[in-house]
Amino acid sequence: MEPPPLLLPISLFILLLLPPSLITSARSPPTATASPSPAESPSSSPSSSHSTKSPSPTTNPSPSSSTSQLDPKQLRALQSLNIPTSKDPCRSLHPTIICDNSAPFRHLLSLLLSNCSDDVQLSITALDSLSTLTTLQFLNCPSVTPVHFPPGLASNLRSFTAIHSLKKLTGVFLSRLHNLTDLTLSAVIVNASGPSIILSNMKYLKSVTISQANLSGYLPKHWHYTNLTHIDFSVNRLIGKIPSSLTQLENLQSLNLSSNELDGEIPTSIGDLISLQNLSLTSNSLSGPIPNSLAAIPSLIHLDLGRNQLNGSIPKFIADMKELRYLNLEKNDFKGIMPFNASFIKRLDVFKVGGNANLCYNHSSLSPNVKLGIAPCDKHGLPLSPPPARESSDGGGGGGSSDDDDSGGDVQSENSTQQHSHGPSKVVLGVAIGLSSAVFLIIFLVLISKCCR
Repeated sequence: MEPPPLLLPISLFILLLLPPSLITSARSPPTATASPSPAESPSSSPSSSHSTKSPSPTTNPSPSSSTSQLDPKQLRALQSLNIPTSKDPCRSLHPTIICDNSAPFRHLLSLLLSNCSDDVQLSITALDSLSTLTTLQFLNCPSVTPVHFPPGLASNLRSFTAIHSLKKLTGVFLSRLHNLTDLTLSAVIVNASGPSIILSNMKYLKSVTISQANLSGYLPKHWHYTNLTHIDFSVNRLIGKIPSSLTQLENLQSLNLSSNELDGEIPTSIGDLISLQNLSLTSNSLSGPIPNSLAAIPSLIHLDLGRNQLNGSIPKFIADMKELRYLNLEKNDFKGIMPFNASFIKRLDVFKVGGNANLCYNHSSLSPNVKLGIAPCDKHGLPLSPPPARESSDGGGGGGSSDDDDSGGDVQSENSTQQHSHGPSKVVLGVAIGLSSAVFLIIFLVLISKCCR
């Protein structure tokens, strides 16, 4: 049967009106490419808006592993720890869980447990299933009790963190994590007789923080951790001297031993820490002078030696430290003339030098508006005492004492206030007596006049 005469021209006319792309797609066969899941969609990840050429292997799985899911054993382990899990935690793009891209099942590499409920309990079975972890972190989980880590997990961990978490934590438990490169413990009680119990087997450490842990004992006498860049033992109960062997860590960038009970002198070889940027020894019982070897540390930014018993004069080389931005020397026993001028102090973000009774400053090199907490120097280089209240002060000494020094200024202003308070009180008393006498006399005369009548 032949088509109607007008059907063929009309069909050709419709084909001419259709776009070429639609005609091509209609002719080409369907492909096997599946549409991306919501987790793989570029709009589901904040990082995808920055780069679509090189996705992170931990957050955007490669095509070969795009169909892989988390190992069922590890999924059950997470569920046993009361960790909320989706059907596939590896695709959740949540920062608390990071997985690898292995097939047929993916495995956990990093796990963060935060704000744990009281019913969370660690089990050896669950931890054994999580032996692929290289990073394990606890944040605000104070009721969780640590258990013996299986050998596979203990040897595989590279980073372990507990902040305000884990009760009954011991040095023996921590010492089994011998392959750690990063150990962070803060606001957690550690039962150990010194850091050596914890660190003795950790040969690969790069960063160690054991702060606010009630840690007692002595600092290690021997340091074989050549890769260490960060040490923080602040706010503990460590005693004894700072060992000179600590200064052999030439890669060390930050050393914080503040708020302990350390005594003795700062090692003279402290300058061997040529990479040091942060040195905090505040709130101890350290004595002796500031070592001259500190001048050999070119990149020192933060120097905190306050609240000790350090003595001697403040070395002039500190003013030549170009990178220094934080300097605390307060509440020590330094004496002599402070060697810093106004330009150096202005360059610092923080400068504390008060509480050194025998230390003074050259008032000719500093503005009278600068508050230092120390007195200006007299012509002999000694702290200038406030002048007696009855005597007129010298041109520079009295002004420096009242303006530059907090304590001196307060003393002088207090004396002046007392003198002024005595003067007006006598005048007021005299006027009051005079007025009382006049009133009494008037009343007496009035009474006499009435009697005479």
